[in-house]
Amino acid sequence: MTPRSRASRYLRAVGTHPSAALLIAQLVAVLAYPGLDGSAAGRSVVGVVQMVVVLSAVWAVRRTPVLSWVAGLLGFPALALTVLEAISPHTSWIVLASAAFHAPFYFFVSYAMIRYLFHDDKVTRDELFATGAAFTVVAWGFAYLYAAAQVIWPGSFVGWSSPEGTDPLPWFELLYLSFTTLTSVGLSDIYPVVDHARSLVMLEQVAGVFYVALVVARLVGLNAIARRR
Repeated sequence: MTPRSRASRYLRAVGTHPSAALLIAQLVAVLAYPGLDGSAAGRSVVGVVQMVVVLSAVWAVRRTPVLSWVAGLLGFPALALTVLEAISPHTSWIVLASAAFHAPFYFFVSYAMIRYLFHDDKVTRDELFATGAAFTVVAWGFAYLYAAAQVIWPGSFVGWSSPEGTDPLPWFELLYLSFTTLTSVGLSDIYPVVDHARSLVMLEQVAGVFYVALVVARLVGLNAIARRR
């Protein structure tokens, strides 16, 4: 197989399973952050990885029964702010502006994928990938809400890098908090100490429980129905 035909095969696979591409991009970003966020060059690479995630999300939403232009309207400003945040990650107005676009963008993408899961009575392979992608997208959205909370209410969170809550936590720690909250693991090595931040964490806890109850239960039920036919 030639390199061109191999590339064409990969592109067809991405076009057929855009939700898988989004899920893989998110997982790659999670794995890449620890080794890349310690320098300016590393932050630039992290910014590129985030851009890939955003573009993958826009690409995935185009297959769903919602208004795809909404994803573009929120996603492309988020893309520009990703670059600014990589250059200046501690500038308050950039963090707030980034959260103002990223959080609703990721929540909309999650909503679009849930609509995609519920739009018929069949479970395709891409819909299975969308189940995981929608879940992780919610975690990313709340991580940006937590980043904004740190700017609006300083000292909102306490973690190992800021045990007294005097310095804002890095974004990757907030993403870690978001994943542990959404999955109900609750490791408690990073936790909210300001009431407004606790309210956001409680909302994410409810979102995680409802996601499992509604989406995963529906997929299990559809698989059971399909086996009976």
